[in-house]
Amino acid sequence: MTIHAMPDSLQTPSLPLYSLQQWLQHLETLHPVGIDMGLERVSQVAKRMGLLSSPIAPRVITVAGTNGKGSTLAMIDSVARAHGWRVGTYTSPHLLRYNERVKIDGQEADDQLLVQGFEQVERARLQGGEISLTYFEAGTLCGLWCLANAKLDLAVLEVGLGGRLDAVNIIDADVAIVTTIAQDHANFLGTDLTQIGREKAGIFRANRPAVLGSQTLPSSVAECAQVLAAPMFGLGQQFAHKAMDSEPSRWCWQGQQVDGQRIVIDDLPEPGLPVDNAATALQALVLAGLGLEVARVQAALSSVQLPGRLQWIGPWCLDVGHNPHAAEYVVRHLPRPPEDGRQWGLIGMLNDKDIDGVIQALASRISDWVCVSLSGERGCQASELSQRIIAQGGRVHFRADSPQAGVDWLANVLTPNDRVLATGSFFTVAALLARPLPTGAVSLDGDGNEIR
Repeated sequence: MTIHAMPDSLQTPSLPLYSLQQWLQHLETLHPVGIDMGLERVSQVAKRMGLLSSPIAPRVITVAGTNGKGSTLAMIDSVARAHGWRVGTYTSPHLLRYNERVKIDGQEADDQLLVQGFEQVERARLQGGEISLTYFEAGTLCGLWCLANAKLDLAVLEVGLGGRLDAVNIIDADVAIVTTIAQDHANFLGTDLTQIGREKAGIFRANRPAVLGSQTLPSSVAECAQVLAAPMFGLGQQFAHKAMDSEPSRWCWQGQQVDGQRIVIDDLPEPGLPVDNAATALQALVLAGLGLEVARVQAALSSVQLPGRLQWIGPWCLDVGHNPHAAEYVVRHLPRPPEDGRQWGLIGMLNDKDIDGVIQALASRISDWVCVSLSGERGCQASELSQRIIAQGGRVHFRADSPQAGVDWLANVLTPNDRVLATGSFFTVAALLARPLPTGAVSLDGDGNEIR
C-alpha cells in the first residue's frame, strides 16, 4: 500500500517537539472560529499530504446521520474484525481521551502515532502558502493519515456535522450510510428536515451503494441517491430485521447483495444498541464485500460495546443523547427502577441544543432532576436548565456548578432502589466516566429541598 507521507519537496524546517496535548492546544489557535464548514481548505492540505492521490484503504464506509452514527460504526467495526478484517475507524467527539477518535484493529491510536500525524498536517498546512484549519479539520486529516498508513482492509469514517461540507467528505466512500435525520446543530444545518437530508446525503457517490438506515428519512435523501444513480438499500425494503417467533429476544436479519441476491441470518443476539443500526451495519458490510458467517456475526454483536450509550455503571445510566430524537430513544429503553425507587435525571447541556425538546422527551419518565452547568461559551448554566424544567412541571432538587458537583450531591441522597439517568451532552457523560459513581446508601428526607 502507498505510504501517505509528505513529498520531499514539501518538507519544512523542523517543527516544535510537541506532545499530543501540546498539539491539541496548538490546533485551537489555528482558525478564528471553531466550526467553518467547507471543503476547500481541508482538501488543499489533504492533497499536499498525498491523501487524495490513492484510497486510504481498499474499502471505505462513511456514516452520516443525526443519531445512530456511533453505534452503527461500532457494529461495523466489531463484525468486520470478527471476520478477520483489519479495520480502522475515525470518530468524533471523544469522551475521555483524544486517542479514542482513531482506532486501528480495535485499539486506540497511541500518542506517538497521533503526534506523527499532526506533524504531517502542520508541514502540509504551512507549505505553498499557509492554510488555516479548524481543530476538527486538522484532527480529521491526522486521523485519515493514520488510517492510510495502517494497511487496513476497511476504513470506517464517522461524519462530524452534516455531511456534504464535513471534512470527512473529502474521502470518496465505497459505501455511504445515512442513519437518521432529525433536528440538531440548527445554527449550522437549519431546521428544515428536507434540507438537512440533502446535507447528510452529500456523502453519497455516483454509482456506489447508498444505505438508508431509517424508515422515516425525508424524501430528499433518496432523491439525492437517485440523481447520482447510487444503488439504494433501504431499511424495510432491501434489508430488514424482525424478532424470531420462537425466541422474541433474538432476531433475524434479511439483506441483499449488490446483484440483488437475498441473504438471511437467523438467531442473532440483541446487541445492546439499536437493532435498526445493527441491521444497517450488516447491510453495509455485505455491500463492502464481506461474506457474513453466522457464528462470527453472533459473536461480534454479543460483544460490541459503545461507551456513553445507555451505559450502565451500577444504578447510573449514562447516555450522551443531546437532541429530542435521541432522548425519545432513551426513554423507550430505560427500565423502571425497583419499587419505591426514584428515577433521577442528572442533566447538563450545551446552549445551542433543543433544550426544551430534550426535557419534554425525558419528562415522561423523570420528575426528579439535578441540573448541572457545563463550562465554556456553549455551556448552558444549571439555573437556565432549572427554569426550563420547572416550566414543564418537573421538580429540580439541586443546581450544581459542574457534573461532578451534581454527583457529589446525589451521593448523599440516593437510596438503594434509586436509579439515575445522566444525559444531555458528551461533556456531561465524560465528566462522570472520569470519576467513581456512588450507589444508593441513605434515604431522602421529604421533598422540601426541591427548587420551585
